[in-house]
Formats: sequence, structure tokens, C-alpha cells
Amino acid sequence: MTSTPFESSETATGTGHPRRWWILMILCLALMVLVVDNTVLNLAIPSLMRDLDATPADIQWVIDAYILAFAGLLLTAGSLSDRFGRRKMLLLGLVVFGLASMLATLAENPWQLIACRGLMGVGGSLLMPSTLSLLFTVFPPAEHRKAMAAWSMVAMVGVVAGPTVGGVLLNHFWWGSIFLMNVPIAILAIVGTLALIPESKGPARNIDAVGAILTMVGMASIVWAIVSIPLHGWGSGRVIGMLVLGVVSLTAFALWEKRSAHPMVPLALFKDRRFSGTSFSIVLLSFTAGGLMLALTQYLQFALQYSPLKAGLALLPYAVAAALFNGLGATLGKKVADRTLISLGLLIIAGSFLILAQVSDTTGYGLLILGLLVMGVGAGLAGPAAYTLLMQAVPAEHRGVGSAMNDTVQQTGAALSVAVLGSVLAASYSSKLPDVVPEPARKSIADTLALGPDFFEAAKHAFVDAMSIAMMVGAAGALAGAVVAVVVLPRGARKSEEEPVPTVNDPVH
Repeated sequence: MTSTPFESSETATGTGHPRRWWILMILCLALMVLVVDNTVLNLAIPSLMRDLDATPADIQWVIDAYILAFAGLLLTAGSLSDRFGRRKMLLLGLVVFGLASMLATLAENPWQLIACRGLMGVGGSLLMPSTLSLLFTVFPPAEHRKAMAAWSMVAMVGVVAGPTVGGVLLNHFWWGSIFLMNVPIAILAIVGTLALIPESKGPARNIDAVGAILTMVGMASIVWAIVSIPLHGWGSGRVIGMLVLGVVSLTAFALWEKRSAHPMVPLALFKDRRFSGTSFSIVLLSFTAGGLMLALTQYLQFALQYSPLKAGLALLPYAVAAALFNGLGATLGKKVADRTLISLGLLIIAGSFLILAQVSDTTGYGLLILGLLVMGVGAGLAGPAAYTLLMQAVPAEHRGVGSAMNDTVQQTGAALSVAVLGSVLAASYSSKLPDVVPEPARKSIADTLALGPDFFEAAKHAFVDAMSIAMMVGAAGALAGAVVAVVVLPRGARKSEEEPVPTVNDPVH
């Protein structure tokens, strides 16, 4: 690899890239396009049910088609970014995501929208690993936590901006406008990437085609099985068959990687308890959030009859609290063990679910805002510690695939959350309805309300009761995550934050 003036200076001084803070802004912009899109989509669920005649199963696939493509391709995309260039993959991902968003606005039925969401997942899988790997490449180790806190905080700004802007759009325009707003953000990120971000690669190595195929089949099969649980049931042949296919594929992938001269994924990472333990914790951290918004957006718009804009604003306390405590979590991370911050954050999140489980017909928004604030505090404390600890365990030459592993465990947790909490919510809702409600109207609160105003109180009572049960499941998941963090993560062991920064700049192979 040919050395450059910046490479030598960076390695010698540990000061990082001279434009690293501008680069961070562009990386955050690329991240924001994903965050805003996923946040607004939850808000648009009632509109999609009305305007596209989407069933609850359709809505779940609109959400899960993205997760399926995203999770299935992440490891391969991360490996390709290490091999061909993280900047190139970031640009390609932004282009694909922007074009897919434009196509989504033209959808005339649920399955067209599901296909567009799958294409958006492909774009997201290409760009997401590069954002985190480039961040850890251009910043010196001493600034990793600060950069990660800023990155996480901007993600929270996206969570704030998404419901607010999306609510305005849904109040004044059709549902397709929520996808159209992705386009200008993607264009700005593309221009910034071309102007500011240097190329970054790992050492030259051959493409592991067999490993790529096995991991795509394995991850896609497992995620497909998880997201199909609410539709087909836990014991259905389809779900079990896809789970078996996924496990067999990933087992074959692990065996292949051990024998391969150029493995796509360094399996030795999983022997590091910082990496493996944090991965399990992130799965459970993501589990707590995925199905939460699915339940709350329906509660606010159907049970409390909020407009899309008002429902978006009602979710702001979570984002504001998380953004504020992200900074505190990053600061404490320099003095307090990551294990402590992760377990404490998850315990606080478990407490927030217990608060949300107490929401009833009479509590209204007051108790809900308390639960959202407490959850934001927990997420702000646990998030930066978990993601920084995981990425610091990854060698510099594998930052792309390491970032992809981080994203993969997040998406697995989110898919599990939508499947498990979604199933619990749907089954509990149907069982809580009075016998006078006909069977076709018991599938969702939207179907029940379509019978007329006479069924509003029954639907509201049933949904609130079902949501409380789902929140208890969420509390159990968060508590399990805290236990994993305490038991699996090593005591106070962490990589030095003064180690030499990895090489970066247009390498020539």
C-alpha cells in the first residue's frame, strides 16, 4: 500500500483526518435518511391502511421487507466495502436508497410498496456499514466516544424530525410524501461524500463468494422466519423450515470461513467477550424499541384519535431524552465501565416498559410521556457504550464488516421485536374484544373501528389492555439484556483509547 502525507501524519500523531468533523456531518446526514424514513413509516401506518387498503399483514411486510433485505445483505455489503472502498459503497447505497424512495411514491397497492421497501433495504445495507466504519477510521481512538455520541445524537434528531416533518406532510399531502422527503437528504449526502470524504479500504483480499452466498441465505432465512411468525404462527412448517435453512446455512458459513484462505468475516471476533457480549446486548436493546413504535403509533392515532402531526409530536420526549443522555453516556464512558452503562441503561428501559404497561383508558398522555422520557434516558446511557465497545473490538482492516455485524444484530433485534411484540399485541387484542365483534373485524383496531363509532370504546379498551401485555414482554426483554451485559461482558476490560489510529486515505493495492 502506498503511503501518503496524511497517512504518515495521522499514524504518527494520532490526530485523525484534518476534515474529520466535516466528514462526521456527512456521515450523520447519510444516517439520518435511514432514521427519518423508518420513523415516519410507523406514523403513516393508519394512512397506508386507509389509502392502499393494506391489511395488518401487509403493513408488517412493508416494515419487514426493508429489514429482510437490509439484514440479509449487511455482512456481504460490509465485506465489499472493506475490499472495494467504504466511500464507494456509501455513494452506491445513497443512490439506490434515493431512487427506491422515489419509486415508493408511485406505488398503487401494498405489494408494490413492499417491493420498493425491499429495494430501500438494499440501499440501506450498502450505505449503513460505511457510516460507522468511516467514523472509526477518520477519528483517533481518543475521540471515538465523542464522535459516536455526536453520531447517535444526530440519529436522535432524525427521530425528532421524522415524526414532526412527517406529521406535517401527512396532514397536507398524501402518504407518498413521506418517501419523497428522503430524496433531498440523499442528494445532499451524495454531494458531501463526493466533496469531503476520502476513500478507505482494508488490505486487498479475494472476494469470498461462497461465504457471501451462505450468509445472505442464512440471515435472510432467519429474518424471514422471524417476521413471518405473526402471520403463520410459531409452529408453522414455513417458519420452522426457514429457521432450519437459516441455521444450516450459517453453520455452513462458519465452517467455510474457518477453512477459507480469505474469510469474509473474522470469526475470531466472537472469542472476544467485548464483541460477542455486546452483540447479544444490542440484540436485546433493539428488541425493546422495534415493536414499541408499532404499538404506540396505533395507540395515539386510533385509541386517542390524534392526528399524524400530533402523534409525531407526542413521541418527541423519547428522542429528546435520548439525545440529551447520549452526551452524558459518552462522557461517563471515559470513567465508568461500559458494562455498567449498558446494564444500567437496559434496567432503566425495563422500568420504562413497566411504566408504559400501566397506561389505561383514563391515564391518557400523561403516563405515556413519563414512560417515553425514562426510556430515552436508558437508551442514551446504553447506546454509545454498546456501539463504541463493539467497534473498538474490531480490527481496522475489518471495520466495514465489523460495522455490518453491529447493524445486523440491531436489525435482528428489531425483527424479533416486531414479530414477538406484534404477535402478542394482535393475539391479545383479538382475545380482549367482546363476542359481538365479528371475526373479520378482530384482526386489528383499524378493522374494528371500520364497523362504526358504536365499536370505538370496545376497540379502545381491548387495544389498551393488549398494549399493556406487549409492554410487559418488552420489559422482560430489556431485563434479559441487562443480565447478559453483567454476566457476559468482561469487568472493566476495554481497548486503550490511546492506541494508534488505523491507516486511511486512498490506498493503492
